[in-house]
This record gives sequence, C-alpha cells and structure tokens, in this order.
Amino acid sequence: MKEFSYTIKDEIGIHARPAGNLVKLVKGFTSAVTIEKESKPAVNATALMKLMSLGVKCGDTVKFTVQGDDEDAAAKAIEEFMNANL
Repeated sequence: MKEFSYTIKDEIGIHARPAGNLVKLVKGFTSAVTIEKESKPAVNATALMKLMSLGVKCGDTVKFTVQGDDEDAAAKAIEEFMNANL
C-alpha cells in the first residue's frame, strides 16, 4: 500500500476538468485508489461525482491511498498528475 498527501495549489481547487482527467488516469491502473479530504470519508478515485463531492479547494490537503499490483506505478503517475495540474 502506498500513501501520499498533496496540497492543492490550483486557485479553483479540484474542478470538473482535472477531476475527469484524474479519474481517467486512475482507471488505467488495476490498483484501488482512494482520495480523502480532512474531516470527510475517503472516496473511490474512479467515481467522478464522489470526487467532486469532496469540495476540495485551493490550500486543502488530500490524501491518496493506492493498493494493488501496480501501486508503485499508479502512485507515481497520480503524484505527477497532481503536481502538473493541481
């Protein structure tokens, strides 16, 4: 299992376009990926509406948990995506 946290730098937060791209990225891996925001339960990162329901804004820190056969590659790809887009 891999875990990492990321603080959102995009002034809009996690909005529709990057959320959709994140879901698409995560669906390319076999590992289970969850994302959680402080004080809210973790959600499946392949569920766009649940991801959007977290209401992640600029300055919020989210925690990703990646578990499965390709967790190393998935965690690395997600972290790179977050750095490049959010």
